[in-house]
Formats: sequence, structure tokens, C-alpha cells
Amino acid sequence: MNINLPNFNMKNLVKEAGSTISRVVQLTEEKLGTTERTEYDLHFQNLAERADVTKTWTEKIVRDTESVLIPNPQNRVEDFIFEKIEKSKPKRLSNLEHLALDMIEAGGDFGQDLPYGQALIKAGQAEQKLGQCEHDFIATSGICFTQPLRKFLDGEMKTIGKERGILETKRLDLDACKNRVKKARSMLGQQSAERDLRVAQAEFDRQSEITKLLLDGISTSQASHLRHLHAFIQTQVRYYKQCGDVMEQLQRELAKMQHPKPRLRINSEDVDGGPPSSVSMHSCDSDSLVGLALDSDPDPDLDKSLTNLLGDFHIEFDTTAVSTV
Repeated sequence: MNINLPNFNMKNLVKEAGSTISRVVQLTEEKLGTTERTEYDLHFQNLAERADVTKTWTEKIVRDTESVLIPNPQNRVEDFIFEKIEKSKPKRLSNLEHLALDMIEAGGDFGQDLPYGQALIKAGQAEQKLGQCEHDFIATSGICFTQPLRKFLDGEMKTIGKERGILETKRLDLDACKNRVKKARSMLGQQSAERDLRVAQAEFDRQSEITKLLLDGISTSQASHLRHLHAFIQTQVRYYKQCGDVMEQLQRELAKMQHPKPRLRINSEDVDGGPPSSVSMHSCDSDSLVGLALDSDPDPDLDKSLTNLLGDFHIEFDTTAVSTV
């Protein structure tokens, strides 16, 4: 029976193993401080530092935004899994929609003809509208803000990280070649080490330029992120305005359902406003009011009680019934 084994290039395999060992030795000596290392230029260091800061803060902003849009961490994990397996996210009711359903059901049980039942149904319908506004806000915010930022992290930043890793490998190879040149004892060994050094230097310079170009591109990415931020803020403004409009409409509808305050006319036997059964005989004559006004030692409790009593009425003074002192 013929067994087809893969064709290994033993020479390349041994060479790669030797390079790996040289890198490990070089890195160990650098950690111990027993050898020198090639430092990146200041411009490259600034670009690399800015890339690290951009990655860190972008990750935090994405996480915080998703926490605001979907406060339940279990739902966020569930949505993330469905997104990774490329399936549609499950449709779930928000807290506002659960509240809306309970309000509408309670209003029906309490009685649609009663003021409280009517008010609950109106409030529940408004909460349903708020829930729909919330769904639209979450979907739009994901499209215009969190998804582009996450795409940046999963695409451009991962590419930069990969190229920076390759550059660090080339840097270790370069420093290992420099050490071999220093330690070469024979003329033949010196020439071989210098040849390897020239190759390592060229590869390091080439990879350094590639990485710099990618790091420079972060400025363009941040300009794009600024546009996404503007779109997110506009989405928030529109969302809160819609919510405000819904609540103002609800407030007007509830105000129409309230009964007007009863009207009490001083010095009159007639009481205006409200059904007779809802108004007790809160009437007083001019002598009583004048006596209270001229009392030299007013009772604070009595003044407070009178204020609370008259606060429930719209009072009209019958000036024709007040005698001139």
C-alpha cells in the first residue's frame, strides 16, 4: 500500500528552527539586559503609541455604547453569538413593551369606562410607541456607529497588530545577526554573518515602512470615526425628540380626561363646576372673611387650613356684595 507523505523541505525547516532559536536567545538576553537591541525611531514610536491608545479607547467606546443600547449583558452575548454564526437576532420585547402590555391589560380589567382604566390604556399605548422608538434607535445606532467601529477593530487594527508582530520578528533577526557579526572569529564566519546581516537589515527596513504606512492610516480612520459619531448623535437627538413628542401627546390626552376644578363664588349661594355630589357646602359670607382678615392675632393653623381648602376651588369674588367700611 502506497502512503503519500507530504514533501517536507528539511533545509527550510532546519533554517526556520534555527531562526526561532536565535530569536528566543536574543529576546532572553534583552530581558536580562546582557545585549543591545535596535530601537525604533521616535516617529515610529509615536505612531505605535497612538495606535495602542486608539485601539484601547475604541474598544471601550464600543462596549459602553452597546451597554447603553442593550443593558442586559445576557442579551448582548446572545446577539454576539447569533452575529458570529450569521443568523438573525431573536426578536424580544423590551422592558417598555412589557410595561405597555401590562398597563393595557390592567386598564381593561379595571374597566375601560373608568378614568383610571382609560388612563392606563392610554399610557400603555404610549409606552408601546416608546418601545418601537427604542428598537429603531438601537438598530440605527448599530448601523451608523458601533458596527463601523467594530469593523475597524476587527479589520484595520488586527492587520496593524499582525504587521507589528512581523516587524518585531524582523527586529529580533536583525539584532541576532548583529551579535553573530560581533562574535564571528574566522574570516569566513565574518563574511557569512555580514551577508546575513545585510539581508536582515533590508527585510527589517521593508517591514518597517509597511508598518508605518498602516499606522499613518489611523488618522484617516479617525476622520471616518468622527463622521460616525456625528451620525450617532443625530440618531440620539431624533430618538429623544420622538420620545418627548409621544409623552407630550400622552400628557395632553390625560389632561383632557381630568374633571375641571369646582368653582366657588364668595358671597353667593351658588356653587359652579363639578357635580353637586362632589362638592360639600364650602361657602362663607363676607362677615366671616372680613373677620378673618381683621383678626389681630391670626391662627397659623387656621390660615393653612383655609388656604388648603380654597386651593381646590376656582374662586370668583362678588364685589357687589362687599359693603364699604
